[in-house]
Amino acid sequence: MQSQDRRAFFREVLRRVVEPAADFVEGQLESTGMKEGPFLRPPGALGEEAFLETCHRCGSCIEACPANAILPLKAQQKELEGTPYIDPIHQPCVVCDDLACMSVCPSGALQIVHREEIRIGLAVLNEASCIRTEEEPCRICADLCPVGDSAIEAKEAMPIVVQEDGCIGCGVCEHVCPTSPKSIKIQIIN
Repeated sequence: MQSQDRRAFFREVLRRVVEPAADFVEGQLESTGMKEGPFLRPPGALGEEAFLETCHRCGSCIEACPANAILPLKAQQKELEGTPYIDPIHQPCVVCDDLACMSVCPSGALQIVHREEIRIGLAVLNEASCIRTEEEPCRICADLCPVGDSAIEAKEAMPIVVQEDGCIGCGVCEHVCPTSPKSIKIQIIN
């Protein structure tokens, strides 16, 4: 058996065994409604410690979000329960025109910042699982990014490049990535 055939064989075996197991575990976590951190917070959020101390858990940002991207957290820890978070798999932040979540926050847990100053997280590419490495012309993450080339680039016959200074971590790229598991994910930044 040639090494390329063997790699394809093992890749297929892993895909058939690991994906269903991961889907099962994810389904079990979702069925309880409980989430484990860290969490992507809405645009303009204070640092996590200050955010938890300041947020009233009033739901104003959740109601104001036109994309329904902000959700109330269901958690066993009392300090986390009801706090707003974003799950890019469910619905990413679309960086709406008026950034309503920040302006309706009565506690100051969400500060009003300019669009280019938003830092929800940072997109990180797993190049090994990206279908561009298999010479597929996929560029959906770059094409749908609300920030554009200043955040993510997909040049011809090159890997996806995330621009750390331009990426706001909205999660659109993760949401639309066609691979399973996702080849691009949003990570929390400190």
